[in-house]
Amino acid sequence: MRCFLTCLVAAAGPAAAALSQEHTRFANGAVPGEPVKKDENSRRGNWGNQIEFVLTSVGYAVGLGNVWRFPYLCYRNGGGAFMLPYFIMLVFCGIPLFFLELSFGQFASLGCLGVWKISPMFKGVGYGMMVVSTYIGIYYNVVICIAFYYFFQSMTNLLPWTYCNNPWNTPDCSGVVGTGHQLNGSLANATTSLVAGVTEVVNRTKRTSPSEEYWKHYVLNISDDIGNFGEVRLPILGCLAISWFVVFLCLIRGVKSSGKVVYFTATFPYVVLTILFIRGITLDGAINGIKYYLTPQWQKVLDAKVWGDAASQIFYSLGCAWGGLITMASYNKFHNNCFRDSIIISITNCATSVYAGFVIFSILGFMAHHLNVPVSEVADHGPGLAFVAYPEALTLLPISPLWSLLFFFMLILLGLGTQFCLLETLVTAIVDEIGTDWIIRNKTIVTLSVAIAGFLLGVPLTTRAGIYWLLLMDNYAASFSLVIISCIMCICIMYIYGHRNYFKDVEMMLGFPPPLFFKVCWRFISPVIISFILIFTVIQYKPITYNDYVYPGWSLAIGFAMALSSVVCIPVYALYKISRSPGATFRERLKNACRSHPKWGPALQEHRTGRYAPMASEDTVEARPLKEKEELKEEQKEEEKEKERKDEISLTIQGSNGSTNTHNNPNPSA
Repeated sequence: MRCFLTCLVAAAGPAAAALSQEHTRFANGAVPGEPVKKDENSRRGNWGNQIEFVLTSVGYAVGLGNVWRFPYLCYRNGGGAFMLPYFIMLVFCGIPLFFLELSFGQFASLGCLGVWKISPMFKGVGYGMMVVSTYIGIYYNVVICIAFYYFFQSMTNLLPWTYCNNPWNTPDCSGVVGTGHQLNGSLANATTSLVAGVTEVVNRTKRTSPSEEYWKHYVLNISDDIGNFGEVRLPILGCLAISWFVVFLCLIRGVKSSGKVVYFTATFPYVVLTILFIRGITLDGAINGIKYYLTPQWQKVLDAKVWGDAASQIFYSLGCAWGGLITMASYNKFHNNCFRDSIIISITNCATSVYAGFVIFSILGFMAHHLNVPVSEVADHGPGLAFVAYPEALTLLPISPLWSLLFFFMLILLGLGTQFCLLETLVTAIVDEIGTDWIIRNKTIVTLSVAIAGFLLGVPLTTRAGIYWLLLMDNYAASFSLVIISCIMCICIMYIYGHRNYFKDVEMMLGFPPPLFFKVCWRFISPVIISFILIFTVIQYKPITYNDYVYPGWSLAIGFAMALSSVVCIPVYALYKISRSPGATFRERLKNACRSHPKWGPALQEHRTGRYAPMASEDTVEARPLKEKEELKEEQKEEEKEKERKDEISLTIQGSNGSTNTHNNPNPSA
């Protein structure tokens, strides 16, 4: 009996193990009969699928600037004529740089710090990217929190910035609703009692809109100077906490959670844009706004400033040199076609900018028609468009709270898509740099710590002087420093590491070499355009102002210090690395500091083939292509001598041509 039971257990063992495996597969969500999907890089993780990566990258590239900056630049620089230099810069600068950063991060599967194993002396570029992402992440979330505030304030029957009869309004306030124009029936029924109180101020020579006074005197309660912080605006502080909490929740499991969230955050803004576009083009005067937006002024194409604006907008809107593209691509599988992705994402970003222009200018055309003024007098950019001009236009629409909710919800989603990648860039850089098993397992703690630090650093921006500091950071923290970082990155990869080495790396990863057009752009055209952007930025520099407020000199000095703080990381770290590198002379240390780290290459052993394949000797092949020819010859001589010694003492040896020779054979060459 005992023997029978023993045999039964032994026979059931494999079946029970198989059943346990099947149960585990079903518990993980696998479909019966299909292989379980596993991360290629089990230590770092990968995107669930390529749609998640594309949507996340689209959400990162498509941000608030597409809504409040591109339309303004377009009408200021020749309308439809601006499209020509814009798309030329997209082809020769935007897409090549986008592809370069995606391929860079994907090949090494590392964030913006780890990838600089390609040339350790230039790791300061990675630290510069982290500094820039930190600055942007701090003030960008403040803009999102203000959108949250307006979103909550729109949950009412009557938008609070519709009329001038509020405690915060001044005698100069003059509303546009109820000024003698025929009102929408539903709106008239709700506001008849308030019309009489505002018509008497229509004819004032100086007009301040209710939305502007609501923005300045109620939401911000703005102070008179950047140094006069005043009290913290508690409603804004609360919305800032909500904003950071939402970002943390969406990144609580890294790309595993954010990859699911972007299905909504990256797609729903297009739904809102389409709804607003359909509503906008049905309004009186909308066609005039669109004509003003698109009418080409071809003479402006000859103006260098137009080309400078086009290049700058392409460069900044795609998020180049922020570190986010490298970070997002590092979670791709090694053989993912990032060439295809770079074209899709770049074109989607630019098409969104053009589409948003139709939406914005259809509404502004309606507003200009209602006020009987030119479109240029109601057009604006930056926070002035998002929180003053557009909210005022919304008050003229029937069921205005609904359109206001949709508009600010769109702004929130656009901002969050970019903020996800900014935070993930910092977290990934920290985790990759420390690299211990504990820090990888507890990545959520790092994410929470970065979110808390970002919230605390953003508190000063919620004071009465916060808007001054927000604009200062926006204009200086991520301006010419990004251009310098991107230019040095191109030079390092193409000329220090070597363009031939990098082209081979891309071919090994994608299965085909980069197209000739991209090779030329990476080596020559894109660096020239980047240099042009830098020169243009310096020549066109004007001290920042906010409406009539002129920033004092000490605040501008702080702005330049923020800009330089990211750039200075590059020479400081380079000097540090040279000083720590082996070598008797400065030239030897410099050469060793520029040489690729032995661990540079694909992260997984299965992908380290060809010149990256490990060898039996102490050195590995990935370091060999960068060694001097003399060193390689010496190694070969040592190997030959070692083989000769073995030949003398061995009874049987394997020849290099595959033949077997014994020591009894008097003629080894036979």
